[in-house]
Amino acid sequence: MRDYLLLLPILFIFHDMEEIVGIEWFYSRNKWLFERYPKFTKTYKGLTHMGFSVAVYEEFIPFFGVSLLAYYFPGQVLFALWYGIFLALTGHFVIHIGQAIAIRKYIPCIITSFICLPASILLLVKSAAFIEWNALAVVLVISSILLMIANFKVAHSVMHYVNKRIAGAAKEDSRTEKVQ
Repeated sequence: MRDYLLLLPILFIFHDMEEIVGIEWFYSRNKWLFERYPKFTKTYKGLTHMGFSVAVYEEFIPFFGVSLLAYYFPGQVLFALWYGIFLALTGHFVIHIGQAIAIRKYIPCIITSFICLPASILLLVKSAAFIEWNALAVVLVISSILLMIANFKVAHSVMHYVNKRIAGAAKEDSRTEKVQ
């Protein structure tokens, strides 16, 4: 199991680097998505590279933290938490693939989603053999999935906060330039 633990943050950051590099560019060139899919794209209105990067960093903390804890302090509780987080990440890949199919267009995350999905499924299957499956393990896996969903919402809140701060600073800069 220890051989697999650090692959979780590696797959996460590999995938999210594609998003970080391309997300602002993608939405700036596909504004029609905001009108066609307002429920799903409202999160990305006013997106800044800095805001998105800070959100990815915030999301990375539990991926890396739980993986390190499970690596250095192996035990069934941390293995189950790690497994649930890995399941959440795997679901994230599936969602991105569904998004690209729905809009019939490349989105900055689809290439790494296709690369990471088979590897993730294989790692989940192999890792499942190391977990003592009982009621506690199931509760911990489900809990960590729910915590990752909640953390995703926190990351988006952080992203919005940073985006607003950057927008406010830009407005202040433009006012200062007009006065001078």
